Amino acid sequence: MIIGVGIILGTIAAVLAAYFGSRLILGADPEDRTRDLAASVLFRVAALHGLVLALVFASEVVEYHSLAFESASEVNAISDIYYDSERYGDEASDIRDALKKYLQIVHSEEWRTLGEEGKLSPDAWAQWDAAYSIVLDLVPDSPRQVSLRDNMVRKIHLIAENRDLREHHAKTELNSMFWAAALVGVLLISVGYYSFPPKRANLALISVFAAYTGLILFTIYAMSNPFSAPAALQPILFVELFKELAN
Repeated sequence: MIIGVGIILGTIAAVLAAYFGSRLILGADPEDRTRDLAASVLFRVAALHGLVLALVFASEVVEYHSLAFESASEVNAISDIYYDSERYGDEASDIRDALKKYLQIVHSEEWRTLGEEGKLSPDAWAQWDAAYSIVLDLVPDSPRQVSLRDNMVRKIHLIAENRDLREHHAKTELNSMFWAAALVGVLLISVGYYSFPPKRANLALISVFAAYTGLILFTIYAMSNPFSAPAALQPILFVELFKELAN
């Protein structure tokens, strides 16, 4: 939250600085035509700026919810493999051990590593590979086991796909060009306010605009890395399944 407060206060300070700076440079009492032109430019820049923020915000929300869906899909695949290995027979028992270790590593180690380094855990990959190798080595001797093995092969590939997508989310960052465009947009809008006198009500309204813009920028920043604070998506489903299988 300290980062959020800092971004909001910094946005307010930047907006007010641009406002007072533009009044100092452009004049404190523009003529009517200049005031109309400033209002027209302000409206257009504000519309473009709002559109940019809305599109990026929507994109981050979609990415965030995509990760949640992919995590749920992966947990479901792990659960299916685990219980199918029970149905298959004793020769598939080692699959269950590998999956338990995999779940433990994901929620206790890998999630933090993704947030800090944007990398998947090699140990988790090792457990996935161990389970995959066991599934491939199974020799079915009945139609039931053939069906179970085929399903486990499909599901374990789904786990790998979701892992790759998880790493993609961790490594995908907002381009610095967006932050530059967002900052320039805020400053240009602030300059457009120069024709309004610095009365208490006007300054309060300008500060409200700056605070809300800072809040949106903070939200975009927070959701851009879903594996770390302040808007981290917790691996709750992995933890719940691990506890279920550990009992």
